[in-house]
Amino acid sequence: MTIDELKREALQLDASKRASLARDLLVSLDDLSEAEVERLWLEEAVRRDEEMASGKVQPIPMDEVFAELRATRK
Repeated sequence: MTIDELKREALQLDASKRASLARDLLVSLDDLSEAEVERLWLEEAVRRDEEMASGKVQPIPMDEVFAELRATRK
């Protein structure tokens, strides 16, 4: 199963099960060394940069993101 397949499956869970899964995944990261966490964040940053450079995803300006968040909180 690929990461994308896993994400699709996980997103089909109800909110409480997704929250439980997220909590379990976060707890599993507690055992990582600081160097490992830094390496993983660097990999994620590179992946996101490559997605934007290839046109796979489009960046959303920060002010639009925050405006949308404010609108959904009302």
